[in-house]
Amino acid sequence: MLPIIDPNSPDDSENPVEATNAWEITPFGERVGENAERPMSGLTRNALTQLQVNLGKLCNQACTHCHVDAGPTKRRENMSAAVADRIIELASQSPTLQSVDLTGGAPEMNPNFRRMVTAFRSAGLEVIDRCNLTILTQPGFEWVADFLAEQEVHVIASLPCYLEDNVDAQRGNGVFQQSIDGLRMLNARQYREPGSPRSLDLVFNPTSPSLPPDQASLEADYRRELKTRFDIEFGHLLTITNIPIRRYAQFLRRKGQLDEYMRLLHDHFNTAAVSQVMCRHLVSISWDGKIYDCDFNQMIDLAKDSQTVWSIDSLDTYIGRRIDVDNHCYGCTAGTGSSCGGALLSS
Repeated sequence: MLPIIDPNSPDDSENPVEATNAWEITPFGERVGENAERPMSGLTRNALTQLQVNLGKLCNQACTHCHVDAGPTKRRENMSAAVADRIIELASQSPTLQSVDLTGGAPEMNPNFRRMVTAFRSAGLEVIDRCNLTILTQPGFEWVADFLAEQEVHVIASLPCYLEDNVDAQRGNGVFQQSIDGLRMLNARQYREPGSPRSLDLVFNPTSPSLPPDQASLEADYRRELKTRFDIEFGHLLTITNIPIRRYAQFLRRKGQLDEYMRLLHDHFNTAAVSQVMCRHLVSISWDGKIYDCDFNQMIDLAKDSQTVWSIDSLDTYIGRRIDVDNHCYGCTAGTGSSCGGALLSS
């Protein structure tokens, strides 16, 4: 399998950019304390309906915006069978859990992917696959599209633009055409209209250090252009703000844009988005079984009360707990807000 690598992506061998206050901004923790529903209370998890599981950093791509530092050559961190089994056990015992969000890397490249999906679906849980689309066309992964359709997995697929040059600039040469091929494969398996048991949503990440545009308007543009140009249909478009950690932070720093971007997020802080952030109803588990408040915290190893799948008896232990925050959290509360499910508020 030939890896798809963006030759302009930063070298992820550097140390991750740790959250600091080098940008002369109000620390996020103080900002939340000043504006939280209960003053000075910080953020707490008020429910647990979603579990996000990172199966590893192995991926067939190396995108410039990737906060995971995933890639095909240097990253071999992959979830073991033992950790997968324990997650299945914990998820099946949670009375409040509704969905499991599988991510990576390319989650389909983990050998436990299929049996985890099958187990979660058998337990009546919705399963989300964060699919990069190109994996569907790679040798050795021809089974993926049929398997997703058979299990009625909700596919959320990355497509940062409907124009080839913009996608290839962010994700690597040739990625756009392979993404279109992947979307056609899913459409052929009845991944099409909103409301279908086979849901297909697309993800937009800005290709420049900016906030995403209005989600509804951009969705209309995507729907029109993909249908006209390629006869492709999909459910919804999710706009997600790029979080300034790991590879994306390195990318911005090398271009001299990191300070400006951090100030942009800080200056567009939206109090209304605080009550909607995804960490208030999910937890995130890493490939090695460590538990975090969100996928972004996982990537910078931010967990003041470090626990693993082996040190807890139930996921519901996390309901009511205080959430760890730092300055990268401005990415989720800027403008209309951002989560793995798209914009939090209407424009």
